[in-house]
Amino acid sequence: MFRTALRNVLAHKARLLMTVLAVLLGVAFVSGTLVFTSTVSDAFQRSSQKGFDDVDVAVTPVWSDSPSADPGRPARLSQGLLDRTAAVPGAARVTGDVSGFAAVAGKDGKLLGDGFSSQGHNYFPGKDGQDHRYPMRDGQAPTNPGEIALDAKTADRAGFHVGDTVRLSVDGPVRKEKLTGIFTTDDGNAAAGGSLTLFDTATAQKLYSAPGEFDQIQVKAAAGTSQAQLKDRIDAILPKDRAETTTGRKLADDQAKSIAESMSSMRTSLLVFAGIALFVGIFIIANTFTMLVAQRTKELALLRAVGASRRQVTRSVLIEAFLVGTVAAVAGLAAGVGIGAGMRSLMGSTGQSLPDGPLVVSPGTILTSLVVGIVVTMLAAWLPGRRAAKIPPVAAMNSVHATASPKSLVLRNTLGAIVSAAGAALVLLATGMGDGGKVPMGGGAALLLIGIFILTPLLSRPLIAAAAPVLRIFGISGKLARQNAVRNPRRTAATASALMIGLTLITGLTVIASSAQKAVDKMATDSLKADYVVSMVNKGPLSPDVATELADNPKVTASSPMRNAPARVDGDIEYLTGVNGKDLGKLTQLDFAAGSLDGLSSDKVVVDGDTAKQHGWHVGSTLTTTYEDGKRGRLTVGGVYEGNELIKGILLDTATLAPHQKDASDMQVMVKTAGGPSEATQDALAKALGNNPAIAVQDKKDVSEGIAQMVTLMLNVLYGLLAMAVIVAVLGVVNTLAMSVFERAQEIGMLRAIGLDRRGIKRMVRLESLVISLFGGVLGIGLGVFFGWAGGRLIADSLATYEMVLPWGRIAIFLALAAVVGVLAALWPARRAARLNMLGAIKAE
Repeated sequence: MFRTALRNVLAHKARLLMTVLAVLLGVAFVSGTLVFTSTVSDAFQRSSQKGFDDVDVAVTPVWSDSPSADPGRPARLSQGLLDRTAAVPGAARVTGDVSGFAAVAGKDGKLLGDGFSSQGHNYFPGKDGQDHRYPMRDGQAPTNPGEIALDAKTADRAGFHVGDTVRLSVDGPVRKEKLTGIFTTDDGNAAAGGSLTLFDTATAQKLYSAPGEFDQIQVKAAAGTSQAQLKDRIDAILPKDRAETTTGRKLADDQAKSIAESMSSMRTSLLVFAGIALFVGIFIIANTFTMLVAQRTKELALLRAVGASRRQVTRSVLIEAFLVGTVAAVAGLAAGVGIGAGMRSLMGSTGQSLPDGPLVVSPGTILTSLVVGIVVTMLAAWLPGRRAAKIPPVAAMNSVHATASPKSLVLRNTLGAIVSAAGAALVLLATGMGDGGKVPMGGGAALLLIGIFILTPLLSRPLIAAAAPVLRIFGISGKLARQNAVRNPRRTAATASALMIGLTLITGLTVIASSAQKAVDKMATDSLKADYVVSMVNKGPLSPDVATELADNPKVTASSPMRNAPARVDGDIEYLTGVNGKDLGKLTQLDFAAGSLDGLSSDKVVVDGDTAKQHGWHVGSTLTTTYEDGKRGRLTVGGVYEGNELIKGILLDTATLAPHQKDASDMQVMVKTAGGPSEATQDALAKALGNNPAIAVQDKKDVSEGIAQMVTLMLNVLYGLLAMAVIVAVLGVVNTLAMSVFERAQEIGMLRAIGLDRRGIKRMVRLESLVISLFGGVLGIGLGVFFGWAGGRLIADSLATYEMVLPWGRIAIFLALAAVVGVLAALWPARRAARLNMLGAIKAE
């Protein structure tokens, strides 16, 4: 039986090619994902471990959660504590670290990096005058205010040299600094395309903490002193509940674990789509083996007649599947290694460089790829093999088995109806369950997809029949195409289902994303009267000087900062948001359930409805408050408003909040201008702020796009990933048509003999492909719209302005895509059918 299976594989190489390609693509996606994520994870872990080579113990401040503690930021580490740490026996070298945000502008004035990985640190020279964390490649370290050093990758990327003047910002105002040095570093942010700027310690403390204070103290152990011993000695001198120690080994392990976890989520997401591609590939594999078995029915019947058992027949089909799966898996693994290397290079070409490191192809990746390819192929081939083995030899010789029995069709349709109904019911039930409905909805969606797949043969006849009036335009070719499409409903169903799954996911995600974008736009329009919102590009702290500069601008008619400050309110930690109470009504449109903005003054606050409900507050409630400086006060609720993603929380006047803040900073500043928003006004405001690359001046559209940016980015990534499933679906259509042409060779020969020309044959095959593809497209779009509506119901609970939007333009594009798939997939099979020798085809058995 093994020799028989091997001969069958070698005899049907062309027929199995599409199956090999389908499995190869799926396996390549799996192995490429594993290689890429393993490579990136290994590179970052190696880089982070290098960063901790000189750190044996790290001392960090602790945020006390004691009810009696002040709600402000944790106390930083003092110079005195650093000196005491340096005196601990076994401490060879002690480094005080201060860090924060530092956005660097290139020579073209644009921000270098993405802003979120732009960091600033202090240069802390030791007894030898060097900071071993940052060895200088060119020039010297900064020692005075107005001097900086840049990491080598940033300097080289921007074309900076020692002596150049560099524009940068840490919290808003532009600073012009002299570049005195360029250094090399293993810092992960710099290696990943960010920037790292060094200041002298006094300047860094002034910018990021306070004179004489550090964010962290790093200690290098002397020879003969272990990390654990050094940690115990430092613990003995630390103030209780104000600072804690961690060994360098644990820091490295925690960093490695954090990197592994972040890569794990990426790996999981990519593997989900690889699984979708493989799932779609199952239809192709099952289709292929079903047709191969059908074409060899008499051969299998002869095997049964000469003594082969059912088990042996099934085994021969599975051996074929094993051989095909092995070839496809090995080829897919090789392609996946190339994909992994390509993805890494692609990230580098987009400016998102990675730390140096080898390409990682682990034994687990190899084993996973081989197992996935072989198991998926054998599972898909098992049912056709089992079905072939159950056919009695005499019936097979007479082709009595060709048509499915009414009993099997009734059973299939009944099962499909039950599964579909259960899935739809579960999805509908989940829409009313809020956040807890995600898992039930996922399960219901899977059941509904499976149920529709089971029912697809039943649905194919009426839906394809609906296309009859259009097909009649093409004469006999159109009529034959429609009849061919419904001749074998199971095959048509399996082919259309592959495309249906891809379009279901794409359509559903598009409906949700379009609706969410519309909701965000509506929220920005409804709640913001301000013409512009000014903030840091990384959404970090913004200097109060920016709000002052904008308020004094002659083009500005009203402005208000939004300034967050931690406080203990009625015993719980809450964030107070300071605003300009006088101008807030000109800048926002808040819906009040009780009270109004008139209640926002002096010691009165307004609170969003969710916060008020959580604490049981109402208009007139008195809030006992401990500010971040430890001073106490009493605030009165003057209004309860409906919060949203733009404005929520406890709002009070900045005049009330400012006296309790040592280092005030704003989240953003809302601005109303004379004459309304315009490109000229926006440019004028940016110019007034020094054309600062670290500051974003955004109008309402920019604000809504910024909020929806992650949704849009995710959607574009998903489109790219789901394209794999569509490509596999195209292979399925090609495979089905090619096998169908082979099966109908005699029929095509007869059609040619009675007068249908080659052009008519090509048109017949193309129309059949088009009908099948559009059938899958209609089903996919219909299911996608349903799932988009259901998923939107879950989002609507947390996004008050959410309402379903049908993106008709994109839906039309998706349907056109299905048509294009049908046309392209038919090119080779149609050409092959037209080139058949009619006499040879008629004689074919």
